[in-house]
Parts: sequence; C-alpha cells; structure tokens
Amino acid sequence: MNRSGQGLRLCWKAFDFCCQDVREYCEEKRKVKVMQTAVATFPPLVENAQVADPVRRFLEYVLNKREQGNPVVGVYCGYAPVEMIRAMGAVPVSLCAASQRTVPAAEAVLPANLCPMIKSSFGFIQTNSCFFFASSDAVIGETTCDGKKKMFELIAHLKPTFIMDLPQLPDDSAVLDRWRESVLKLQYFLEKTLQTSLAADRLEAEIRETNRKNRLMGRFFAYLTCRPIPVSWREIYNVITLEHVANSVEFQDLIEKISSSIDQRIALGQCFGTFSSPRVLVSGCPVGGDACKVLQIIEEAGGVIVALEACSGMKNYFIRIEENSGDPLRAVAESTLSIPCSCMTPNRRRLDLLDKMITRFQPDAVIDVVLHACHAYNVESYKIRNHIQDRHGLPCLKIETDYSDGDIEQIRTRVEALFESLETRK
Repeated sequence: MNRSGQGLRLCWKAFDFCCQDVREYCEEKRKVKVMQTAVATFPPLVENAQVADPVRRFLEYVLNKREQGNPVVGVYCGYAPVEMIRAMGAVPVSLCAASQRTVPAAEAVLPANLCPMIKSSFGFIQTNSCFFFASSDAVIGETTCDGKKKMFELIAHLKPTFIMDLPQLPDDSAVLDRWRESVLKLQYFLEKTLQTSLAADRLEAEIRETNRKNRLMGRFFAYLTCRPIPVSWREIYNVITLEHVANSVEFQDLIEKISSSIDQRIALGQCFGTFSSPRVLVSGCPVGGDACKVLQIIEEAGGVIVALEACSGMKNYFIRIEENSGDPLRAVAESTLSIPCSCMTPNRRRLDLLDKMITRFQPDAVIDVVLHACHAYNVESYKIRNHIQDRHGLPCLKIETDYSDGDIEQIRTRVEALFESLETRK
C-alpha cells in the first residue's frame, strides 16, 4: 500500500471512532420519544444569519479578504491544490455554477447538448454576472473533461489562466511524478502572476490546516450514521460550505456549536424522518444550486439523505495529506491524485469509497445523479449500479437531469416508486 493508501486507512479508522461515540450517545438517548418535525421548526444548528445563505457568506468572505490585500484564484475542480493557493496568501474560490438562469446566454455560443455545469459557468462569464470570476486575479482549469477544456479556451483571454494536465491513468507507475510536475508548473505560474513565492513551511502549515478541518468534518459526518438522522440534507450542504470560509480554529468552534445543537436534538428526540424512513446515499456528479432539486425531492418523498458521495459533498473530506514528508509539493499532488473522479480509468477507487460509505452510513438505496452530457459519469453509472447491487444488495436509481425544473415531477415519481419498492423488500 502506498503512503496515500495508508493515510486513507488511518482516516477511516479515526472516523469509525467518531461514529462509535455518536452511536453510543444515540443509544443512551433512545429512550426519549422520537419526534419527527418539519425543518422550519428546528432551531438552527448555529445562531448565525449567514449560515443559511452559502453564497452570501462566501461573497462576504472574499470581499473581506480582498480588502485585506489577498489575491483571489478561481478554480473549477477539486484537483486544484488549494493548499498551495492558500500558502501563497491567496483565496481559492470555486467558479463552477449550477444555475439554469445563465444557460440560455451560454447556448448562444456553446452547444445546447453540452453539460449544464459548463454552460452555467460560461453563461455567468458571458453575462458578466459572476462576482467570483470578476474578482479572480488568476484562474486554474484542468483536463478532467473535453467540454471544460474547450470552454477554458474561450475564457483564457479574460484572465491569466493555467490549465493543469491531469493524468487519468491512476495506477500507472509514473502518474505521480507526472502530476507533481504539473503542480510544480502551477506553482511557477502563480508565483509569476501573483508576484509572490511559495515557501515550503507555509505549504506544510496549510497541509496541517486541511487535515485538521477534514478531521472536524468527520466529527459532523458521524452524526449521519444515526438512525433516525438528526440533520437535514440542507444542513449537511451548509456545513460543507462553512468549511470553505473558516480556518481550523474558527471551524473547530463552529463544529463544537453544531455538535452541541445536534446533541440537544437527539436528547429531545428531534429528527428528520423516522426509524423506517428510507436512507439514501446520493452519488454521481456534483450537486449544487438548481440541481439540489433532487435532494429536496428525496426529502419530500419521505427519504433522508445520509451521505453525499460527489466531490461537491463528502468525497474529498475522507482524504488525508501526508505531513512532514520532506516534499510537501509531492504530498499535495499525491492527495489530490487520489480523488476518485469518473475521469480516471480504471476508477476502482470510487468503488472502494462507495463500499466504505455504504458500510458506515447504512443506506437503504443509492441514487446516482448524472448531469446531461456528462459522459464519464453516465457510462460509469452502469458499473456503479452493478457493483452496488451485486456486492451490497441495494437498489441503485440513476437520475439524469440538468438545472431546469421541467423534470421535477418525473424525478419525484421515480423516487417515490423507489421508496415503494423498498417497502416490499422488508
């Protein structure tokens, strides 16, 4: 097992300890009558007006950083090494968009049958309505898919842009050396563009910072193993976005407050759904913005979301970066390369991740969300479904969608049918 694999094993072992503590607390409080209630009647996890508005929260965070003199670097993918960006004193911001509003403007240039995330992201730039792109001093793209690569060509004249050449054969013996070389080239680009330099000790400090925050996220995710579940999908989503706008000290304080609020809910028997509510693991393409309609429908149909496998969800938080390796650049490269995206082939790591998530979060079904024209995730969905059915005996429903609302009732019908089929399996 390589160093990255050993780190992942230790990561899951630590997560299991968190889950054990949470389950013991739930068992202790289980004598309290479970009270299913609507989301709106629960006190918020954190008494903060911005917690329920991720975009506004992140906007204010970026504005404050710019006022303090920090440059902004726009990124389009989790393969971009944010530790390097932060170590240079810059602020990484995601430029991926998930809104139907800007798709028509994009389709004046891009094909209508292109991935909606690419169209939405490009549409915001076309209409000059993306504050984060406008604020970026540099933009980092990557070669995860053909559509994004060509979209980067159309925007490269607007901002200093660097495209990372991502190797897509993760088991090749030379893959890490090639990826480290691409990360090193990114370092040179950022140093030149931002007029700064990367110090090894600063990068090492950011590695520790990421690991601390990922461990804290593990404490929160442990609550998702409870039955019934004490948090809603929207709260899961909001806590994930909170991580991006806080350092580890601030985030630890937030997690302490969130944990206290959840413990109080458990003690009072407050939960989402019942003991018999269908537990759903959502996998597939990044889900955010208008694509959250799928998550909302699952909850409205009586299900509860216990895990979000996508890179917009929990996937990256189960990765640990090797500390004190002597080569922090290589350590960062190795950690990002371990992300099990469908652009990789073969992508056994994603199957392994799903195995671990299914074992720990105990879903009753998996819903695989695929954005229209995302060929890699669409083709891989067949393999995912067979693996989940054969190895775990769970039903797996594939939903192909975009950011429009025209398929909401169709999705609702399919999700409700899935939940009805679960009743007959009991």
